[in-house]
Amino acid sequence: MKESLRTKVLAIISEDQILYNEPMSLHTTFRVGGMADTVLIPGNEKEAVALLRLFSDCKEPWFVLGNGSNLLVSDKGYRGTVIWIDHNLSEITIDDDKIRADAGALLVKIASLAAEASQSGMEFASGIPGTLGGAIAMNAGAYGGEMKDIVESARIFNPETKQCEEIAGKDLCFSYRNSLIRQKGYVVLSATLKLAKGDPVSIRSRMAELKEARTQKQPLEFPSAGSTFKRPEGYFAGKLIDDAGLRGYRVGDAQVSEKHAGFVINTGRATAEDVITLIRNVRKEVYEKSGILLEPEVCMLGEGLEL
Repeated sequence: MKESLRTKVLAIISEDQILYNEPMSLHTTFRVGGMADTVLIPGNEKEAVALLRLFSDCKEPWFVLGNGSNLLVSDKGYRGTVIWIDHNLSEITIDDDKIRADAGALLVKIASLAAEASQSGMEFASGIPGTLGGAIAMNAGAYGGEMKDIVESARIFNPETKQCEEIAGKDLCFSYRNSLIRQKGYVVLSATLKLAKGDPVSIRSRMAELKEARTQKQPLEFPSAGSTFKRPEGYFAGKLIDDAGLRGYRVGDAQVSEKHAGFVINTGRATAEDVITLIRNVRKEVYEKSGILLEPEVCMLGEGLEL
């Protein structure tokens, strides 16, 4: 970071809110990735917006990070600034059948509090390890539910206008693992979720049922970024990979999970190069066997991760 920019950053946050040469392996559920030049940790929404305005005006690269649960970072790291929306922006407020939560709030926490308040609709998200902001941007989903089903509105930062806006859920153009947020490069600051009154016993029972299904079917005992590939229309990525004979296939310590072929896992000391090489090879083999080109669901950050 240039000294002139650093001076402007220090007018917004303090020195102890800045990390230099920070290993991104500490900030992703894949547990791989090199150093980011700088990581900034805003203490509240006001600081986050001020930083976003500052970096929207400058020419240096920047990236907004949540829980890193759907992210693969290059071994070369990231030559730019990461703005980390973490637990400092994670307040959750429940008002009748609505939940207002900051972008850094974990989905599992929101779902748990919703269950305590006898609010139904978030059961599908009770095992997704991401933050609300990332989940809305990606229209995260599982077991028949998606964020589009429950987002009433989202408060976002628009890097083009450098203003904050409230956008209704119906206007967020949700689609499979996509939204207006991703298309326009907006940053989610908070959102209002619309749930429905439910029976707390039934809600907890459904959450326990989904937890058991995840434990039985997904390789939760290994670092990963969840489902590695998007679901091709009319198919399941895991089955296509399995049918191509790639269950258990390895590159270094990166492996196609033997438990669920749709997951790429880190079995020990995998590198980002291991993971991306495996992804490339899987795409090639599946395409040659089925004619279907798998698209990654995991986001890539840094050099050398091109497909």
